[in-house]
Formats: sequence, C-alpha cells, structure tokens
Amino acid sequence: MKKDEVPQDLSSLGKITKEVCYATDSEGKYVAALSSGWDVKITALDVAWGDIEKRIAAAKQKVLNNEASPLLFFMEYRLMDLAILAGYTGFWQWQIKRHLKPEVFNKLSTKQLEKYAEAFNTKVEDLKTMTVHED
Repeated sequence: MKKDEVPQDLSSLGKITKEVCYATDSEGKYVAALSSGWDVKITALDVAWGDIEKRIAAAKQKVLNNEASPLLFFMEYRLMDLAILAGYTGFWQWQIKRHLKPEVFNKLSTKQLEKYAEAFNTKVEDLKTMTVHED
C-alpha cells in the first residue's frame, strides 16, 4: 500500500490515538505512516466490544439472580480471567472460584474484600453493589 492510500476512516479510537502502519513511499521504500482507522477493523472491534458488553450484562444478571458473586461482574467488566485476578490479588485460582459463589463471597473478610477491590480499582462497598465509577 502506498503512503497516501493508508486508511483514515474515523473511529472512536481515532479521536484518541493513531495506529502506525507501514506503507511504501514514492521511491518504493517502506516508511511508517499514521492511520486514524480502517472500516474493516472498526467493524471487527465494534463486534468484539458488543460481545463483551453482552458478557458483562449476563454476569450482572447472574449476580442479581444470586447465581454468582459480584466478582464475576467485575472480572467481566475489567476483562480479567482467573489467572489475571489471581496475579493481582495473590489468591489461588481455586480460591477465586470458590469466592465466585455468593454464599462464600458473603463470608469473606474485610481484608479479602479489600484485595479484590484494589484489583478492580474500586471500593469495597462498590464491589458488593456492582457500582462502577469511571474517572
């Protein structure tokens, strides 16, 4: 692709950042060029974020139905899996699996809840109520 043909389709990320692409200049040499977006990539990202939003909504409903603890909601919201959350909290993965059960979560100590709250960048009370404050 030639440098002047690098896609400049505006995306939501294009307002914040630009992506480095490699294209050929007038002499046929590869050079770095900035792109604010590409329709195909924008569509793919929109589909992926739509799927993530559905997973967050499903997790929230499970918590409201008392089928899971608020940890599930925050794991989906923060795009974390068991391994990542274990790394942030110091809990074993099997412990986190247990803490995903509402009856176990409700018995966690303040210290344990504080570890989770810190990992999710929230307060303990917000963790319990699935309240999200974005700064």
